[in-house]
Amino acid sequence: MKRGADRLCMPSPSNDQFVNAVKQIVLANKRWVPPSGKGSLYVRPLLMGTGASLGVGPAPEYTFLIYCSPVGSYHKGALNFKVEDKLYRAISGSGGTGGIKSVTNYAPVYTAMTEAKANGFSDVLFLDSATGKYIEEATACNVFVVKDNSIFTPEIDGTILPGITRKSIIEIAIDLGYQVMERAVSVEEMLGADEMFCTGTAMVVNSVASVTYKETRVDYKTGPEALSAKLRATLVGIQTGCVEDKKSWTVLVD
Repeated sequence: MKRGADRLCMPSPSNDQFVNAVKQIVLANKRWVPPSGKGSLYVRPLLMGTGASLGVGPAPEYTFLIYCSPVGSYHKGALNFKVEDKLYRAISGSGGTGGIKSVTNYAPVYTAMTEAKANGFSDVLFLDSATGKYIEEATACNVFVVKDNSIFTPEIDGTILPGITRKSIIEIAIDLGYQVMERAVSVEEMLGADEMFCTGTAMVVNSVASVTYKETRVDYKTGPEALSAKLRATLVGIQTGCVEDKKSWTVLVD
């Protein structure tokens, strides 16, 4: 939120204000927290300009608010991606807003996503706008590909979101003995991978069953033996207190 606010010339809450606000909304809505294994309470912070102004420029006043809702699984089962090679979600490089969590990050994906879902796909995988040769991210999640004992994910270069779930999964994978490389990942490299999965706040970790690029469809390893299942179980275990939190990632709300 701080990075995005700075980029859009907005003030932002302090770390303490943010964490305390999250605690307050969870406590106020604890009766809506689903039973263990049945879902989660999805918490969504929002910062928006609310001051009276019709001109082009920063608002004179801003509102920070948080809303929440009980949710089930974000996706039902493994995903089937379509690679979008005509529309782009962000400009390449560090000059745009692809790397911040703002409305500019979501509105550009609706056309491609709607068309893909109408054709039976779960989601869209976007390519870099400079060359169209490298994968970036899906409509609302980071992506990883697995080959042997190595995991590859597009590097944080200003175009893709530096997701906190992405960061957590990288640390867990390294702890499990996998080699994780953050760099450009080509379409050809993705098509030759053993496994593919994506990460995000709502979905946590979700395996990808297939990717379709133009006329080529590739299927990937899924199921309980897949690496994505092991990574998900570890992170969810930490989140729910079933696995010891050795990294001080969790905050007790009471």
